[in-house]
Parts: sequence; structure tokens; C-alpha cells
Amino acid sequence: MSAYHFHITQIKRSKGQSAVACAAYRSGEKLYCDYYGEVSDYTRKRGIIHSEILLPAHAPPEYSDRQTLWNSVEKAEPHPKAQLAYSFDIALQNEFSVEENIALARQILLDEFVNRGMICDFAVHLPDRKDGIQNPHFHVLCPMRPLDDNGKWGAKQRRVYRFNEKGNQILDKDSQPLFNAVPTTDWGSPETLEHWRKVWCDLCNSKFAEKGLDERIDYRSYKRQDVELLPTVHEGPTVRAMEKRGIQTEKGSLNRWIRATNQMILAAEKKASALKKWVSENHQSSLIQSLNAYNSMRNLGAYSQTAKVKNLKELTDDVNFLKENGIETFEDLQAKITELRVQVDDFKARSNEKSARLKEIDNLLIWAQHYAENKPIADELSKIKWKSKREKFRAENENALRLYHMAERKLRPYFKDGKLPINAWRNEKAQLQIDFEEIQKQFSGVREDVKRLWQIKYKVEQANSQSRENSKEKRRDTYEI
Repeated sequence: MSAYHFHITQIKRSKGQSAVACAAYRSGEKLYCDYYGEVSDYTRKRGIIHSEILLPAHAPPEYSDRQTLWNSVEKAEPHPKAQLAYSFDIALQNEFSVEENIALARQILLDEFVNRGMICDFAVHLPDRKDGIQNPHFHVLCPMRPLDDNGKWGAKQRRVYRFNEKGNQILDKDSQPLFNAVPTTDWGSPETLEHWRKVWCDLCNSKFAEKGLDERIDYRSYKRQDVELLPTVHEGPTVRAMEKRGIQTEKGSLNRWIRATNQMILAAEKKASALKKWVSENHQSSLIQSLNAYNSMRNLGAYSQTAKVKNLKELTDDVNFLKENGIETFEDLQAKITELRVQVDDFKARSNEKSARLKEIDNLLIWAQHYAENKPIADELSKIKWKSKREKFRAENENALRLYHMAERKLRPYFKDGKLPINAWRNEKAQLQIDFEEIQKQFSGVREDVKRLWQIKYKVEQANSQSRENSKEKRRDTYEI
């Protein structure tokens, strides 16, 4: 199934990150970082099928060596909280071969990144997900600091001094000129990222069309596409790490349910919209007549009585389904599709309501946990009388105390007689999960109806197509006579 994912982050020293270590991880190599004096060895990492460095024409040739490149980047950024590189994580498509995916990745990097003067260190990964489906994607690291025309590291920002209406420089309280720090490149702008996301989408869709596939991807969010789906919950690095190790979490389970539900919604809406369009373009009076014609066509190619009996049973089932739903004409089918779309919308609304409440309860339970874990520390602080000891204790437990006070503010409206309704929240959460399952069971009936109508659509189309061919044959025979 086609997928769109195009994500960008920054590699920052303020988060304890190293550009050399990140490059080693993505490429599966062993690299030494001069800045930290550490070796990062990822030579045993599996699933890395390709890596290379793409350089603009004015870059020093020695930067084609990964360790040389990223140690040079580290050296050019002396600040302990420096921003070092842009990191891209981009999904490839299972419908394309490995060679086709690598070619697409190289194409966008050369056309859109290297042509802007960016250095691209990219690696293609092909791991297997837990469900056995391959998850091809590629990582790209690009130094944030640009190169000048001589191949030297340039400035990331330049000063643009501020002037008043009379053309005089504006000064601060210390009589120093005020200025705005303006990026020297457009690499980090939202407009550039939007452009890159669209270019990648267009490249993949062109490849789908070239291969004769109906799959398409869209770089826009569901909201921008006017597609109403259930939003997933934010998992965070801890939950993602646990899920990656095979440890199922509540947030991970909820997101799996939401993704499965969204796939059901998308499939049902896509088929319902196609059926609606098909009905508007057809004006045959009887669906059953077309199904009878399809059955006769199938029987012409049947080589056994068993096959003919199977065809008859299939026809009977289809006719009974249409009669049970009061569908005889295309106008009746139009009304049924409208009814199904209303049911899909109702399913989305109810699921969204339950999902929103479940997220709210999850959030409250997390804050309750922070409150319970850190309250003893806050209580201990309140018992310390000496100012110096209080300040020392506060400094040693700054994060715990901050979490406690944040939790206390969040939970303040929910306290009753000094207690939180934690058991009530847990019971409501359990009931919501049961409600989710019940809603999904109800929706499965809608899905089956849409699927059945989709099959009937195919049979009617085949019958009508054969009827047109027969008419052409008759006209040719008449002409020849």
C-alpha cells in the first residue's frame, strides 16, 4: 500500500546529539567524532541497503568521506548548543523496486537539494515491520551551514540592522544597534519544505502512472484534503522505543486501532464516491437484468455443471441482496449509496467523540501519575525551614518539582475531598475501549454492503461492456453483408 511520509528535524548539540553519530547510525558505519572523542559503531545494524554522499560542484572532494565531512561540520560549530544539520526521513514505496526507489531518492536530492548548494548524506533502509510488510525509507543528513564559493563553511545568518522612519539606526538601551538575524539560505523555510514535499509527491505519483498503477499519494494533511479522519495520539520517544522493542503500550494500541479505523473509513468512502459517480453516469433501468446478462456471459465460458451452479448461486445471492435493500433501479442504488454515506459519517462522528474522550482520560491519568510520583518531594520541600537548604533541595529536584506543580495545576479542577477520581477514569477508559469495538462491529456491516455493491458494479460493467461489443459485432456483420 502506498504511503506518504516526509519529515524533517534538526540535529542539535543542545539535545546531546552528534552529527558524526547520526551519520554513523544512518549509514551503518563506524565513525570517530573529534568533538566528543567518541566512536559510534553501527556496523552490525541491519536493513541498510545503500548509502552515498552527494556533493555540489564547489564542495571539497574530501567531503565524500563521511567521517571527514561530519567532523568538519562539528569543528565549524563551536557553540555547545549549536544546530548542526537538517535530518530528513522520507518514505519510499513498496510498489517500486529497490533500484527504482534509490533512483527516485537520488533524483530529488540532486535536483532540489544539491542544486541549492546542499551536501546530502543519504542512506536507504529496508527493515521489516512487525506485520511482515517491508518499510522502505531513506534518511538524509544535510549540514545546516552553507559552503561559500571557495568550499569554506559560510555563515548561517546575517545581520540586517533596523532603521526608523527617518533612516536612523534603532538602538537598544545600551546604545547598541538593533538588528534582525536573517538566514542566508531558504533551506529551513516552511515554503521550501512545502515545495520539497510536493515535488516528492509528484515524483512518486508520476512513477505510479508510468508503471500503470492506480496508487497515488498526497503531501497534504487530511485536513487540507477535506478528509475527516480520526487523529492519532502523540506517542513520544519513550512509547515509540517500547513499541519498537515489541512492548505494546496503551498509546500504541490506541493508534493501531485509529489507523485501522481510518483505513476502513477511507476504503468505504472511496468506494462509495466511485459508486455514486458511476450511478450518475449510467441510466439503465434494471440492475437485475444486467446481472442476469452477466450470469449468461459467465455460463458461456463455464466448462462444467458445477461452475454453472456456482454462477447461479452467486446470481441468486446478488439478486436477494438487492431485493432485501429495495434496490431495483439505478435510482434505488443512488438512494442506498446516500444512506451508506450517512452511516459512514455517523461512524466517524461517534468514533471521533470516543477517541477525543479517551485521549483526554489518558492525559489526565498521565498527569495523575506525575502528581503521585513527585508529591513526596514537594511535601519534603515544604518541611525544610532553612532558606539555604530549601534552595539547595529545590535546585537538586528542579525537574520533579516542576512536574508536580504542572500536574497540580492541570488536575486542580478534578479534586474532590482532596482525592482524584482515578478509578472512575480507568473504568470509563475500559468502557470506551468496549464502545470502540462495538462501533467497529457495527461499521463492518456498512463496509460489507459497500463491498457487495462494488462487486455488483463490476458485474454490471462487464455485462454492459459485453453488450456493447455484441452490438458492434452485429453492426460489422450487417455492413459486411
